[in-house]
Amino acid sequence: MSERLEDIALAMVANGKGLLAADESTATIKKRFEGIGLESTETSRRDYREMLFTADEAMRSYISGVILYEETLFQKAADGTPLADVIRASDSIPGIKVDTGAKPMALFAGETVTEGLDGLAARLAKYYEAGARFAKWRGVIAVSEQLPSYGAIKANAQALARYAALCQEAGIVPIVEPEVLMDGEPGNHSIARSEEVTEEVLRITFAELADQRVKLEGMILKPSMVIDGKKVRTASVAEVAERTVRVLKRTVPSAVPGVAFLSGGQSTEEATAHLSAMNAGHDLPWALTFSYGRALQTEALNAWGGKSENVAAGQRAFTHRAKMCSLAAKGSWKKDFEKAA
Repeated sequence: MSERLEDIALAMVANGKGLLAADESTATIKKRFEGIGLESTETSRRDYREMLFTADEAMRSYISGVILYEETLFQKAADGTPLADVIRASDSIPGIKVDTGAKPMALFAGETVTEGLDGLAARLAKYYEAGARFAKWRGVIAVSEQLPSYGAIKANAQALARYAALCQEAGIVPIVEPEVLMDGEPGNHSIARSEEVTEEVLRITFAELADQRVKLEGMILKPSMVIDGKKVRTASVAEVAERTVRVLKRTVPSAVPGVAFLSGGQSTEEATAHLSAMNAGHDLPWALTFSYGRALQTEALNAWGGKSENVAAGQRAFTHRAKMCSLAAKGSWKKDFEKAA
């Protein structure tokens, strides 16, 4: 495969393909495993991810790349093959989460700034050597009638831009993820407020990217959709799609190859329906696809249940969900396809 940033970015948003976000931290995946009564160990985490990465039909047909946690990038499959090589063998691209998490922002009550820039250049060189060709950094923006503040948006946008520049210098495509929380507290913001905040966040983020000389053709945007808070969720699929596309058209330069949405606090089916509606009803200058974690994995995790005899069942569930997301990325998903499955 080409090592040009532009070519890697285009491959990440190839028609009908999207990203599997398998970069849950050790603490997060422990909570997921508790839901199926499984102890989280290095081996159980490896076994779960290996089940996903060896689902041949899903990986070859619907998944363009996999975002990994650092532990997973350096793990080996049960037969000794590096998991990064397992991913590459299915014509998918290994990626890596590089931020060290959102931390409380001094003097900004209720807001956070994402850390991880210190030593990042050296880490990126190590990740590149291990096979990673793209990376992810998540900025987290809280929403209420008062939040976010300009200062918090600016700080997170600057960090995203500095990270992106370091990635491109290292030959790695940056996924720029400014997440406007749809499921954070207090969770009662209107969809109009979500649209207002998302537009401001994206405007400031792209201004910072320009200041840091980030090449737009060699990056991917990973935003949240424009949606009302989790406690007042009433917006229709059509309204979410309409408002989200409107904000993107106002803020995202056409030079960006693609937008890969996070699923956030949406249900599996909600995330699929919203993405499909965006692709079905609009003329777009960039690819719109998925970069889902829970919305791709929940059914597979439950079907697997931590048992080796259920690997095939887990892979079938993963393949079905990946196929549904692929249809959504083409604008051709229908609810009836879920019932048929």
